Parts: sequence; C-alpha cells; structure tokens
Amino acid sequence: MLSRNRWLSAVLLALVAGLLAVGCGGDDDGGEDGGGGAAAADQTLKWGLGSEFLLDPGLATDTTSSKILSNILDPLVKLNDDLEAEAAAAERWEENGKVITFTLREGMTWTNGDPVTAADYEFAWKRALSPELGSDYAYQLTGIQGAAEYNECESNCARMRDQVMVEATDDRTLRVTLTNPQPWFIEQVAHHVFLPVNQKVVEQFGERWTRAENIVTNGAFMVEDAQPSASITLVKNPDWRDAANVKLERVEGRIIVDGTTAVQSFEAGEVDVLDEQLPPAEIPRLKDTPEYELYQGLGSTYYGFNVKNVTDINQRRAMSLAIDRRQIIDTITQANELPAKGFTPEGMPGFETIVGEGSPWTPEQADVEQAKELMAQVGNAKQRVAIVTNEGDPNRDVAVAVQAMWEEIGIQSTIRVMEWQQYLEHLGPPPPGSVDVFRLGWVGDFVDDINFLELWTCDSGNNNTGFCNEEYDALVAKAKATPDDAERTEIYRQLEAMLTGEDGELPFIPMWSITYNNLERETVKETFEINLLDQVDLTTVEIKEG
Repeated sequence: MLSRNRWLSAVLLALVAGLLAVGCGGDDDGGEDGGGGAAAADQTLKWGLGSEFLLDPGLATDTTSSKILSNILDPLVKLNDDLEAEAAAAERWEENGKVITFTLREGMTWTNGDPVTAADYEFAWKRALSPELGSDYAYQLTGIQGAAEYNECESNCARMRDQVMVEATDDRTLRVTLTNPQPWFIEQVAHHVFLPVNQKVVEQFGERWTRAENIVTNGAFMVEDAQPSASITLVKNPDWRDAANVKLERVEGRIIVDGTTAVQSFEAGEVDVLDEQLPPAEIPRLKDTPEYELYQGLGSTYYGFNVKNVTDINQRRAMSLAIDRRQIIDTITQANELPAKGFTPEGMPGFETIVGEGSPWTPEQADVEQAKELMAQVGNAKQRVAIVTNEGDPNRDVAVAVQAMWEEIGIQSTIRVMEWQQYLEHLGPPPPGSVDVFRLGWVGDFVDDINFLELWTCDSGNNNTGFCNEEYDALVAKAKATPDDAERTEIYRQLEAMLTGEDGELPFIPMWSITYNNLERETVKETFEINLLDQVDLTTVEIKEG
C-alpha cells in the first residue's frame, strides 16, 4: 500500500523469516528492554500518527489508515509474526482448487448489537468493487470470478454485481470462487480492503458513515472520537470475540505530520510511540537512545514519471543515472535503507532471480557521465520539470538533493510540497499535466511480488505514471494464473525486466528498499511491533510500569 515516507514454499518463507529476525521489534543488543516489569495501571497508549487517515476500508490507500482500520474492523484472517495467515473472524477455511470457503466464528457482534455475518463481508467486497465507489484497491479483489467485469461495468451493473463469485451461503459461511488457484489469496485477505462494513449503517449515512457519531465497527477497538486532520481516539471493545486478552483500554492518536515536532512531542512525554516520521537530521542522535527502533520493511520508494510529459526513454534513464542513492541515504534519510536494484524490494521471496544483479539504470552512486551521454541523444529533451512531493521528513530534502543532481545534466526543476491526502488525489491516475515527476513509496500488502508488479498495469488505481503496455498486462495475467512458485517467479523476472531492465521502459526511478525508523517508550517497546508490511497489532500491546 502507499507509504508516506519512505507465501509460499519453505525456502521462500525462510527468506522472510530471516528478515523478521533482523528487524521486527524488541532490542537487538541484549540491553534494557523495559518490558520485564509489571503492567501499568493506566493502559492508555498515546500514538503520534504521521498523516491524516480514512476510516473507510474501501477507500483507504495509505499505511496510517490501514493501521487503524485493521484494529477497529475484524479481518477473516490475520498475519502472524511469520506473515502466515491465521484464524481471526473466520475460525477456519477450506481450499478446494479455485473455491475457498470461510467459516465465521459464532456469536460475533457489531458495536450497535447487530450480529456479524458472512453477508457483511460479501457486501463490503462487492462495495469495494463497485464502479460507483471508485476504490483504488478494487484490483485486489479481481482474482475473484466476475469481479473485474463488475468493477469495469458501464451498464447492467446490478446484474454483473450478482455474478461476482463471493457468496454468503448462510450467516457463517462465505464461499469465494477465484479465476484460478492463487497461492497468495488467503494471506491477501488480511488486507484492509477485505474488511467488513455494516451495510445498514453505510446505506443510512452514505459518505458520513465513518464519522465518529455514526461509525459501527466489529474489531478489538471502537472509535470514540475522530478528527481526520487532528486526532483519533479508540477504546477497547468489551464485546469483541477475544477482548479478555486485549490489554490496552484506550488509544489516543494525535496527528503530527512534521517530524521535528513529532520527536519533540515524544521527548516531552506527550506520546508513547511514533509512526515512523523521524527527521533525518535527528536520526544520528536518536540511534543512540534506548527508545530508538529500526525495522526492516518490505517496500520500495520511487520517483515516478508522468510518461506523457517525459516521453524519451533516454531522458528517463539519464535522470535515474544522475541520482546518487548512496549519498542520499548516507546524508539525508540516514535510515539504513538499501539502494534499489529494481522495483522489487530486497527481502521479497525470489528476489535474486527476479532482480539478479540489478537494473543498469539504478546505480548506487551516480553515473553523471553516462547520464550526459544519454541526454545528448534526446531529440527534444524536457529541460524544465515539475517535481511534486508530499510533506513530511525527509521528502522535501530528498527532492532538493535530486534537484541539484539533475542540474548537473542540464535539467532545471521546481519543487511543490503538498499535504498527503491532497497529494494522493492530485496525482490521479491519470496524472495531471502539471506533474512531471512525483515521489511515492509502496509497502507490500502481502508477501508475493505480484502485489508490486501489478501496480503498473494499465488500469491499476495506483499507477500514477500513465505507463500502459498491453504485453505487460498480459504477462501479469499469466503470472496470476500460474500457481507454481518457480514458474511464477520466472514471469516476475520478465516483468521486472520490462520495467527496469536494460531495455525496460523505466516509467519510474527506483530509489531504495525501505526501513522503518521509530521511537517507542521503553514501557511499550517490548510489545509494540511493526511488521514487514508496516502493520501494527494493538491487541498485543501492553504498557509496563516505567
């Protein structure tokens, strides 16, 4: 999913487990962990959030919103520490080729007292697919028979909705028929777009259904108050199916977009944990504090082109070659990121096959001379480009550095910084003509490279570049129809090559594979964890005495 900043065979899972061992919470140095004490009397977590949020699972696209949604709504399955699916609202599931049947737990209720039924999941999934909603994540559901056709319909949509093969056969049974066997589908269902919504409430309040006074949820926490530009307060749901094992009573989320302000708030004791918005200038100092935590992420940061504006492949290659990724990482971001070898991030199962030695256009250190040679081959170079980025550290500083690097090859640029939600709306797709280059990041929704590579299909709601290649789309479709891991990995290699290989179209500039830097009070550090997919399970958090 979109990031502000920045499942499979035993062999592939071992690669993921190795990353988890490196960077998933807790202290690595054997020193103080602050977690061995007794539980604090006040189980209120104060959380500094890095951006505005949306509480509609059909419309949310960013990691902050996803963190909240996955704690207020109950997924059929959740991912454990090894990113494997385990039972959540569904007590079990059965796979029979293309047909998957989920059986829900008994006795679950919404916060208004309504029973939670399989129909709630059916309604939510079909709502996310509906053309009227315009969900950027509708494509996550198009592995279901009839889903793509309904999502793209222009007439007879009600009939096509009924042909989407997700059906509540009774109150506790949800039957899903896929277009073909998909090894990643069960894990994928943990994503927030598969969360349920209460049909009665959505239809009663329309767009206002997510307001605090209207919203009805079925997760471990309830929304007490929500001001999307300022704060959100969650309280423990005493009627949730596993409430007895939830330690937190209250979560007070405060939006702090500016990284410096976030650190100041943490050091003043106003918040207990942050949302990975550390200012780069502060990281060298903060690394030496017991509250600092570094997590490995499964994600990529990139600069996207509007390919209708920057049309010449040689100019796009030159602009990528001119960027010194190592310099930016060492002097600006300072978060131990790994310079990108392609779009597929380090740590992805099959990475060595998919990316190999890496793209010739993404050197760790800039190759200015080759960049100049390529620029000389551009017939009608775009020598003035508009860079658009979002607020929050270190995005502006990176843009300024990139601006200076492009000056060395004769390209002048302007920088525009926008608020996050406005930024996402501005980028499209399709991208507006006023944007030449933009900054974005992508964090995996599940651990399979299809989740990264399908971003660049013609109809993807997250393809803001304008890049469209029917051969690429056909290869993505072939990958989705290939259940064998090794065969599918080979297709991923071909897709990566079409994007970033020697003859690739390079609709974006890969920058680095991401990490998450955070500050966490020692009283919560042992139990507050961010996984590879930038998710936080608040049901596992407990505040200890200081």
